[in-house]
Amino acid sequence: MECIFCKIIKGEIPSSKIFEDDHVVAFLDIGPCEKGHTLVVPKCHAARITDLPAEELLPAMEAVRRVAKLLCDRLGCDGFNVLQNNGECAGQTVPHVHFHVVPRWNGRGKPTWKEGKYDSPEEMAAIHAKLVNG
Repeated sequence: MECIFCKIIKGEIPSSKIFEDDHVVAFLDIGPCEKGHTLVVPKCHAARITDLPAEELLPAMEAVRRVAKLLCDRLGCDGFNVLQNNGECAGQTVPHVHFHVVPRWNGRGKPTWKEGKYDSPEEMAAIHAKLVNG
């Protein structure tokens, strides 16, 4: 059975993509820790980072850097977290390598990893537009 991220990569499942190139796709997480939480997913299917071919790692990390800059520049966040889990015991819920890039703001208290949601589809669409269009 094909994984959900492979289906998103193929366009079989819709997503709010903010970046795509030959190696990766980046899209808004539908259960964000913070609004703007983005997933960077290599197009090459690999369950864990240790399974990802070395030649796919550098493009993935460059995409993480690019997404983090987008979040800072366009959402005005004060910082960000980059998280990457490997294995169910480590919190990985989709067995396809992916990186969480989570915007953070000063004054919001200690960061949490609790799944949240957008107030409405329109709010998610507005954040998506801000990231894609500036």
